[in-house]
Amino acid sequence: MEKQTFFLDQNLSLLLIISISLLFAVIGILHSRKYRGPSNYLTAGKNVGTFSLTTSLTASALGAWILFGPASAATWGGVGSVIGYSLGTAFPMIALIYLGKKIRKSFPSGITFTQFIFYKIGKKLFKFIILLSIFYMFIFLCAEVTAIAMLINYISNTPLWLTASIVIATTLIYTLYGGLRASILTDNLQFIIVIILLLICAQNIFSSSLISYEKINNNAGHLLSSKYVTNYTAGLTFFIAVAATNLFHQGNWQRVFAAKNYDVLNRSLKLSFLIIIPIVFFMGISGIIAISANPEVNPDLAFFSILLKGKTELLYMGVIILAISLTVSTIDTLVNAISSLIIVDGKKINKNLKSPNGVAIFLSAIALFIASKGFSILYLFLLADLLCCAAVFPVFYGFYQKNLNEKNLIISILFGLIAGLLLFPSPDFSKSILVGTILPFDLFPQILSTSLLFWSFLLAAVGPVIVIMTYDSFKR
Repeated sequence: MEKQTFFLDQNLSLLLIISISLLFAVIGILHSRKYRGPSNYLTAGKNVGTFSLTTSLTASALGAWILFGPASAATWGGVGSVIGYSLGTAFPMIALIYLGKKIRKSFPSGITFTQFIFYKIGKKLFKFIILLSIFYMFIFLCAEVTAIAMLINYISNTPLWLTASIVIATTLIYTLYGGLRASILTDNLQFIIVIILLLICAQNIFSSSLISYEKINNNAGHLLSSKYVTNYTAGLTFFIAVAATNLFHQGNWQRVFAAKNYDVLNRSLKLSFLIIIPIVFFMGISGIIAISANPEVNPDLAFFSILLKGKTELLYMGVIILAISLTVSTIDTLVNAISSLIIVDGKKINKNLKSPNGVAIFLSAIALFIASKGFSILYLFLLADLLCCAAVFPVFYGFYQKNLNEKNLIISILFGLIAGLLLFPSPDFSKSILVGTILPFDLFPQILSTSLLFWSFLLAAVGPVIVIMTYDSFKR
């Protein structure tokens, strides 16, 4: 991380973290006291209206990662990565309009999407998908806690473990007590806070003297050029990866089941789609602006380098409130989603599993440890994305087929996964298992060897499609 530039008194920073986190916890607990029982905990009584569902879907999707990821990606992936990130984040909302209708109609008593897989497709694929979903959500949890801890440390030098402990502890208290009811209510408040503060951030950035068309053209013009190949490969990579993984997010599926009726679900998903795209796009564009103002900027801090430069203490405080709101809205969704999967489906994996909340607390403790050390979990995140990419078509294709062969679906996933892993880049992104390890670089065209991540995700996503379509054609 680059040398600390922005500073806020550590005591004031801690006061803000504790106050905002406790505010959400108290609101969540007081509200959910009126709504007890498994139905409220898991699906909020299946009676959530349009406003609450829209704000909850949006707030849950927009975690603290939006303050880092899109801007960072834009500094090397250009406007293509911004578009891919935006559409990839929002696309699951459109997909869930159709998948949600199918699963609500076919399985009206459902609580988790893995239940549908268990009864519709088979036990073996079910076990793989539930473990995949929990693994992905755990990595997401680690990313969120690490992001908020590092941001607060950057602004006020607050120890990583302290921020992580406060945020995780307060979120666990109200989420494990109130379940989805508490999560959705706090999402409503967090959504309003996030929108207001993002508008303030946008006003500060676009009124800044750092923005100059001449600077953008001279220092970052290639990032906007149609001739910059990375615009396309990065855009497709982020779209495939982000869209696929979010379809395995139980937090989204909980909200599908929680909607009062399909019309509410339909409206809420469309509104969330329209809200998410401009927010993520704005965050990404800030990265291009940042690198045009300072070509040496740390990509992870691109957004903050232009937002906080020469600004007042009040704006620092606003950023902390924004970051806490984004983080808590995502963490409560993840914790409740993991807990609900264990409650509903855990005993199908292990009959001796008796403490769903214990599993959620254990995983949160590991996330706390990772955040306290400042470990980068980007590589694990990408690996989780790859697993989801290989599984996305076989699983959701299975939703619409009457005569399924579970074995062939599993084979197709393994084919896509192996194909993707052969090209999946090493931790330093310099080579892969196939390119540069088993076989030398000069045997491969440059367009492949220089875009390993793109090709690994593409093969992981398309490979299973080819296998299933080939099998179906021979079956006929």
